[in-house]
Amino acid sequence: MVSNGKKVVQMFVALALFLSILASATNVSAQDENVLRVQTEVEIATLDPNIATDGTSMEAIAALQEGLMTRNQEGEFVEAAAESYEVSEDGTVYTFKLREDAVWSNGTAVTAHDFVFGWQRLADPATAAEYSFILDTAGVKNAAKVTAGEVDKSELGVVAVDDYTLEVTLEIATPYFLSLMAFSPLFPINEAFYESTDGQFATSPETIISNGAFVLTGYTPAGATTDLTKNPDYYDVDSVSLDGLRFQVIKDSQQAVLAYQTDQLDVTNISGEQVTLFSADPEFRSVEQGYMWFISPNQLNENIANTDLRLAIGKAYDREVISNNVLKDGSLPAAYFIPQLLADGPDGTDYRDVAGRDLMSSNAEEAQAHLEAAKEALGTDSFTLSLLIEDTEASINVAQSLEAQIEATLPGVDIQIEQTPKKNRLDRMREGDFDLGLTRWGPDYADPTTYLQLLITDSSYNDARYSNEQFDADYAAIQTGDLVLDPEARFAKMIEMEKLALSEGAVLPVYQAASAVLVKANADQIGFYTTGTPRIFKYAVKQ
Repeated sequence: MVSNGKKVVQMFVALALFLSILASATNVSAQDENVLRVQTEVEIATLDPNIATDGTSMEAIAALQEGLMTRNQEGEFVEAAAESYEVSEDGTVYTFKLREDAVWSNGTAVTAHDFVFGWQRLADPATAAEYSFILDTAGVKNAAKVTAGEVDKSELGVVAVDDYTLEVTLEIATPYFLSLMAFSPLFPINEAFYESTDGQFATSPETIISNGAFVLTGYTPAGATTDLTKNPDYYDVDSVSLDGLRFQVIKDSQQAVLAYQTDQLDVTNISGEQVTLFSADPEFRSVEQGYMWFISPNQLNENIANTDLRLAIGKAYDREVISNNVLKDGSLPAAYFIPQLLADGPDGTDYRDVAGRDLMSSNAEEAQAHLEAAKEALGTDSFTLSLLIEDTEASINVAQSLEAQIEATLPGVDIQIEQTPKKNRLDRMREGDFDLGLTRWGPDYADPTTYLQLLITDSSYNDARYSNEQFDADYAAIQTGDLVLDPEARFAKMIEMEKLALSEGAVLPVYQAASAVLVKANADQIGFYTTGTPRIFKYAVKQ
């Protein structure tokens, strides 16, 4: 119970925080009314395209930089830094002709060498980039060998034929290759500028240059605000209506709504009761996302390594309660791992419609039966498990519901919520310093492998430490083996793989996210996407 004195202190702290946000935002709006002010729930962790792993950082990077491809106003993938491209008959060699009017914000030309350097740095084991796997996912020749340290990065299948011709060689034809060329880990990096930053690359406006719609004018890593200004040297500057962008971190949704209502924000997320309150407002939007939220059960914990305990937890909570009563933002209860509306099968049917939606059902009786089996196998009647979450309002609310439901369904199981900033959560899960982790994954491209690859034994994102030889073998077959050129068999195998993983409690799905958003009536043309970068602001307007 919180005392009245503590309540007063908390109220003053919240008021002080809001006044700080208000003063900061007022300064920006007074300087330039054509700046789009966007709330984010977490900090921008990094602006280094090779290092960023979260959607918020990737949104900012995509505003600053461009790859070979980008999305147009209709959401289609079109040429960006590349003016055109050709593909060999067997689909394994892509030759990109770069536009000669593209320059970095320091006046240096954007060349094929910048892509070679950026990709080689991404693959280099010395960089320790978590997204290095994306090169192998794209099918780039020798990517896996380079990231494993087996061959030098110069052996990567990317070559600058000349300043404006880039040749990419793949191990095998990759259907979604071009869509990945719009993804931030594969953006170019100018080597001379990178070397000039003396190890401080992309940590301040002085240590980053842009080839995209905006340039960086205000930023500190994990800071509360990030400011961007229109890039006058951008080749397509005529398509950019905004004079700038401001990303503002406000984790509490009530404070965010207050800032929105007092015209200090143009775009904000809302959740819980606020969705009900604003659902009839003409500025309300519900945006379906590809993000899957799930519990990652760390199998380094000897109790969680027991399959029955994982399945007991995964069946103990009602997903509809979380979606409909806690979030209330259009998010879908998910007893599956691969989201709907991600990818179609060979006959054009959505993957989820074929694979089914009830792969890990909420069932109290089954949960209790699995718990009894776990107790017998592990020789104990009680389990105390921490649930690591990030300190956002939605995560806290969902975690509290999970805690209450799991403990009510499973006698002897004690869930202890541990909240921390998102970056710390990610670091701890990567290091294996957790029991259960409430986490999410957004699809990088429109294929089920963007999720399945998380569960490969050696995947850098396999926080659960799940390992199954059959799963690994099947993944090799659908990516580089004899199923690659058999769409029907490949599709069927991916369905089998998802069912296998969930039958063993590799992950415990919770919900497929939707975003409840308020967007000012005078703001428009923000691109919302379910794959790759979640939001793109190049074409946004503020009237």
